[in-house]
Amino acid sequence: MPRLALYALVVCALAVAAAVVSFARGSWLGVVWVLLAGLTSNMALYYIRRAKAAKAAAAEATSADAGRTPTA
Repeated sequence: MPRLALYALVVCALAVAAAVVSFARGSWLGVVWVLLAGLTSNMALYYIRRAKAAKAAAAEATSADAGRTPTA
């Protein structure tokens, strides 16, 4: 898992915990924490998908290079 995705997931978990505490105390500030949790979860998904796409592109490039005949 990419490092940035891991950081985003940690921030997401902390934002959810902060939202629960805020709502439990009766504060509407929890809405901001929920929005932050949504943003960071989308960031984590983006970084995970980007890493998968990069890995697939690298695998495709290596398989394409293996099929070429060297010219000397």
